[in-house]
Amino acid sequence: MSSACPSPTEGVTRQLAHWVATVEPGAISERARRCAGHALLDWTGVTLAARAEPLVEALVADAVANGETGAARLIGRAETLSPAFAALVNGAASHALDFDDVNQRLHGHPTVVVVPALLAAAPACDASGSDVIDALVIGTEVSCAVGAIMGDDHYNRGFHATATVGCIGAVAAVGRLMGFDAARTTTALSIAASQASGLKANFGTMTKPLHAGCAAMSGLLAARWAASGLTASDNALESRQGMGVAMSTEFVPDFTPPGRRFGIEDNCYKYYPACYLTHSAIAATLALRDEHGLTPNDVDGVDICLLPTHDRVCNIADPQDGLGIKFSVPHLIAMALSGDDVGDPGLYTAATATRPDLVALRKRIHFQGAELSSRWAGRITLTCGDGQRLERDEDVGIPAEDLGRQEALLMRKFGSLVTPALGSDRADELAAGALTMAAADGPATLFDHALP
Repeated sequence: MSSACPSPTEGVTRQLAHWVATVEPGAISERARRCAGHALLDWTGVTLAARAEPLVEALVADAVANGETGAARLIGRAETLSPAFAALVNGAASHALDFDDVNQRLHGHPTVVVVPALLAAAPACDASGSDVIDALVIGTEVSCAVGAIMGDDHYNRGFHATATVGCIGAVAAVGRLMGFDAARTTTALSIAASQASGLKANFGTMTKPLHAGCAAMSGLLAARWAASGLTASDNALESRQGMGVAMSTEFVPDFTPPGRRFGIEDNCYKYYPACYLTHSAIAATLALRDEHGLTPNDVDGVDICLLPTHDRVCNIADPQDGLGIKFSVPHLIAMALSGDDVGDPGLYTAATATRPDLVALRKRIHFQGAELSSRWAGRITLTCGDGQRLERDEDVGIPAEDLGRQEALLMRKFGSLVTPALGSDRADELAAGALTMAAADGPATLFDHALP
């Protein structure tokens, strides 16, 4: 492999494929690899915590009933499935709590698509842990690059970029693991582009996390089909009738290979299991509540300022279950003001959604569209009973520079998710396995440590 830059005269599909196939392992920084370990750690925790979610139970039961058993493993479950269905289930499980990482360039969640596809493909490739980590960095980079060239319009018009763009990142990662050359990678990317799908209309339902599983499965299958000789165009991203033009009015087919900083270094992590677009508002509310010692009785009204387009994503007016809460910023703010632990996945239930005190408080909370510093920023204004107005801005979309602090926060989150199932000693073993994957023979021990 070489690390030569792709020719600028080539289309972006071939540019991406050339980079994926030829980038040298030595070009991937140790910081990027450490960030990949963080992504894998967080992914493992949120997936294990969701191992018995209704969505996961339904998908596993369907796969078993329809003969999709095999040797591919699931995080936290004893069943083994065919590789494609293992990618589907692990991907859906890892997004089921909506507690997984996000990346602003992608406009979505990178790891929940790339890692399940890689883990399903790794055994057949005899891949080492280092191979998996490098492929994770590369697949995330492609997800971020394609997300960026699709522009904001792709997401704003109703496409779930985690699914549509994530599928492209997944096939890039698996193609790298399978040792594809640039020509075969081009074919694989184009096959995946025809499978890219996922609509935001299904946010707040089980189908939203299903998107991640379907994208992981599609990426894995596209790579396998390319390996078996299926043909495809060499410009499915940038063609006049390709993915870019068909799915965005802002598509700009321009790929620049990463320099010293990789996209995976810009992943941000969730500390509340809800839509990330709500997190800045939650953080601002908690800060005001704690600073001023507020209770719901102190507050006459709340104005939530987010970008106007977020009204269509996370402003469900009357959530009826836990999935609905995750996309209802008024209800989340009501929980935060009431002293509920917004970071506890166990509180995201129908009982919490319909709790009378929260429903009453929610009626005093109003969404307002506003132009803010970034798409993930938020502003909270509290009007108190004594006439005082308290305001705070937050932006949780700024990636961490202190990786030691990020690792400590992720370990705390991981422990809260995994220790109840495994106990503290085995949770520590599982965490160590994720963080040191680059030095492992392969990912098998990750599954071994994750079994309750």
